[in-house]
Amino acid sequence: MFGKHRKNPEKTYDRNELEPVLLSSICTGEKTAGFRDLATGKFRSICLIESEKDLQAFMKEYGIREGEMKTVY
Repeated sequence: MFGKHRKNPEKTYDRNELEPVLLSSICTGEKTAGFRDLATGKFRSICLIESEKDLQAFMKEYGIREGEMKTVY
């Protein structure tokens, strides 16, 4: 109950089946971070990106390196 506080472990995803994607609306400019299934192309939304800070937090949470994430319109 009063033990050490542990940092949240990095969340993972299967890099062989999913790719990190930033979905951006052409009309509104709204951006959503998530993963696209490589086999089906289906997008799974994880979070709304309102600032660069949100994007960096998402990338850090899933261990995504700079340049790994594609932007899709």
